[in-house]
Amino acid sequence: MKIKIILTGLLLQTSLFLFSQTTIVDSIISNGIYRSYRLYIPAAYSGSADWPLVFDLHGYTSNAYQEQFYSNFMPIADTAHFLVVYPQGTTMGGQAYWNAGQGGSANDALFISDLIDTLKANYAIDANSIYSCGMSNGGYMSHSLACVLNDKIAAIASVTGSMFSPQYLSCNPGRPVPAMQISGTGDATVPYLGGPGTLHIDTVVKYWVNHNNCNTTPAFSNVPNTSLTDGCTAEHYVYSGGANGSSVELYRVINGGHTWPGSPFIVGVTNQDFNASLKIWLFFKKYKLSQFTGVEENKNDASIVIYPNPADNTLIINGMDKNTTAVVYDLNGKKMMELNTEQPDISELPKGVYSVVLKHNNQLTIKRLIKL
Repeated sequence: MKIKIILTGLLLQTSLFLFSQTTIVDSIISNGIYRSYRLYIPAAYSGSADWPLVFDLHGYTSNAYQEQFYSNFMPIADTAHFLVVYPQGTTMGGQAYWNAGQGGSANDALFISDLIDTLKANYAIDANSIYSCGMSNGGYMSHSLACVLNDKIAAIASVTGSMFSPQYLSCNPGRPVPAMQISGTGDATVPYLGGPGTLHIDTVVKYWVNHNNCNTTPAFSNVPNTSLTDGCTAEHYVYSGGANGSSVELYRVINGGHTWPGSPFIVGVTNQDFNASLKIWLFFKKYKLSQFTGVEENKNDASIVIYPNPADNTLIINGMDKNTTAVVYDLNGKKMMELNTEQPDISELPKGVYSVVLKHNNQLTIKRLIKL
């Protein structure tokens, strides 16, 4: 049974944070199974204007509920006006996780894609302003989404996460992807210097710097050491000048542990000189998906309908005429095929999730297609 729970009211997080909260607990069916999530909606949201959407992915063994309060995006979302969604991973070996290339059978990229489509259909969301961040395994998964779901995710951030070797070797985004990395040099769970199957943090940063064609010499600054009792300090590196205005940023927390800087919950050496959630949002808000793809999704064009969806061998495109062009792209932005008739044969298209970009009446319309 699908259950939707709406939690509203005033929640006192600490003496520093008092905010009006609306959290919707719901689920969707993705890849044949129920997948749950929590959606935080600030009190100012009315649905009259499209708002950005931030994904915040929990760490290994954690859950969506814990992540919501640990990262504490809520006061920022209240004032900056964006929605925050906290999806729940599946389990492997009895522990909650995200399948970011380390094994398991969960298709989490498909789940995130399906969840984006569901939320866009039910809430006023700016399709050009969807972002993903996460803690630890959630940070790994955010890097994975930059690799395979960059037709929907504009920019990503990873806190105490890295990239698994298979994930790194197969990553080939079709566009620049702005990325922020926040890691502690004293992290014993995801070591800064890397370990078996996981990359050195500097290697991860270098990958995105090179991919985005950023300046390889960063602008460096020390984060002001405003907290003298947290046991750590922080450095900030900005690699600017990337293609289409992209950049890469690194917060290197000297002696910092496997923790979220600025969190109100101290579970180890937690830097309090900066608020990671605020820095992530300020990074995200600089970027729109359309500046990298060159297209803006037209959600109001109902003149073109594609069905059945999911499809098997044949697709029907209602509203297509001789002046319409239709091209299918995979999640990496690779052109897969052109659709030249109202009932194109897609039997040779591998199963998966695709974007169909249609140019019709001098407008670009993006439709999601699932091939069985």
